[in-house]
Amino acid sequence: MGLLGNLSSDSLNSFNSQGYLVIESFADHEEIEAMRNRMVQLLEGFDCSTASVFSTKNQQKVTDDYFYESAEKISFFFEEKAFGDDGNLKQPKELSINKVGHVTITVRIKETNLAIPGKIGAALHELDPVFKKFSCSEKLSNLMHSLGYKRPVIIQSMYIFKQPGIGGEVVPHQDNSFIYTEPTTCTGLWMALEDATITNGCLWAIPGSHKNGLVRRFLRGEKGVYFDRPSPAYDQKDFVPIEVKAGSVVLIHGDLIHQSFENQSANSRHAYSLHVVDTDGCKWAPENWGFFALLPSTAYCFILVSFDSFVSLDSFRIRRKVEAEPLYAS
Repeated sequence: MGLLGNLSSDSLNSFNSQGYLVIESFADHEEIEAMRNRMVQLLEGFDCSTASVFSTKNQQKVTDDYFYESAEKISFFFEEKAFGDDGNLKQPKELSINKVGHVTITVRIKETNLAIPGKIGAALHELDPVFKKFSCSEKLSNLMHSLGYKRPVIIQSMYIFKQPGIGGEVVPHQDNSFIYTEPTTCTGLWMALEDATITNGCLWAIPGSHKNGLVRRFLRGEKGVYFDRPSPAYDQKDFVPIEVKAGSVVLIHGDLIHQSFENQSANSRHAYSLHVVDTDGCKWAPENWGFFALLPSTAYCFILVSFDSFVSLDSFRIRRKVEAEPLYAS
């Protein structure tokens, strides 16, 4: 595949200055409908008797059994406000899901043959053909080529619903806090599958905030996962709304401070989110909450593993059925 950068110099300058860039009409109507219809099919086959709740307010709560044991599956996570006091869903499951997109793999320590459940943030773009077709498209590769990526790998994909009335808040954060490489290389691609407005919970960002660097990191220690320092107090007047039409993609620098508010409207705000890192010349810090490993094979693998205990790089091997191939290698 011959790669051609599809961003103009003005667009690149804007991204480098503001920390984000809106590209309108990146996905056409057929692509949007294909992804939305496929998600309807996935939801129809989802058994909601086992539930996991996703929250950005308390990151420690996301590491429950369902999160870790959903081995090699596309997993579903509910909104915090989806359940009533009796523990039952207050509305149909298709109006209760927060996001879809994680898959679990198994790590086996050679000396003990102990299997440890882990998480790989790469589900839809690898396991589902409809989402894979869009995620691995030539235009997306051209986009990453424009940003200077030499061997980009999608390490996380999520379908986000932002349900009407209960779509939860996403607190101010930086993607590099969770997806940290040395040097930092994470870029988020937030694809609007419906119009995103102030009323239904669009993204908000502090323009230029990426220039101040990484504020804090999300780590894993003996007592679990934690942030290495408190969150700064942000002035909400510094945030600007990023309202976009369906089909637009928002490029997000890994150090950009961004958030979204609860969806208190009667309209959903579906989006497909990808996070990409460059596997050329970067490494995953050992003190991170997870562990990335470049595995020897004909295609490079970049896999996120969350350990219940620390192990050294040379003390384990990863047994997996899915290899995460780079979008391209230049």
